[in-house]
Amino acid sequence: MCNNHEMNRKRSMLEGIIPYNHKLAPLFIRNTLYSLIPEGTEHIYVIGIGSNLINGDSLGPFVGTLLHDLYPKHLSILGNLQSPLDATNLVPKVSQFNLPENSFVIAIDSVLGSEGIVNSIVIRDGSMQPGKGLGHNLPSIGDCSIMGVVLENNPGLETSLFYTSLHLIYKMATNIAKGISLAIRQFFHYPSNHPLLLMS
Repeated sequence: MCNNHEMNRKRSMLEGIIPYNHKLAPLFIRNTLYSLIPEGTEHIYVIGIGSNLINGDSLGPFVGTLLHDLYPKHLSILGNLQSPLDATNLVPKVSQFNLPENSFVIAIDSVLGSEGIVNSIVIRDGSMQPGKGLGHNLPSIGDCSIMGVVLENNPGLETSLFYTSLHLIYKMATNIAKGISLAIRQFFHYPSNHPLLLMS
């Protein structure tokens, strides 16, 4: 029998708030994503938003690198550690792409959040507004959003993004990438022995 804390934790994971280091995090991410991908989707785009120069802002590019070339027929990556999409180039680079019909866009970024969900992965139906926590005014992006909450939403902590633990970012990125990979493998009926990641 679950206590209240355990019940709240399980409810949060069902609602798309997942502890970054939970051993079943990739499966929870897969289940949530799979329920959001519309029937008839023919191609998925992952847009990894962030910088490769700031630890706490490197989550999106890290996920992009982990998923690169994994499902070339059904998955395209915009933004990785080699070619990041940050506040300086996100709009011009994304506007160059003409997304075909029947495509689904997953936007990924690290964010600031309330104290109770720091170190969590949050998945939401609908777009995100990248850079909002740092005062950037960028257009919304994505059909669904995956956010890694790396710090509390406190203006005094913004410089801490430079010193965010790379272990936290690596673990978050790996679990997110595995969850996306599992969702794509299931949605497009890839064999169960298809690799989840090309690197780990």
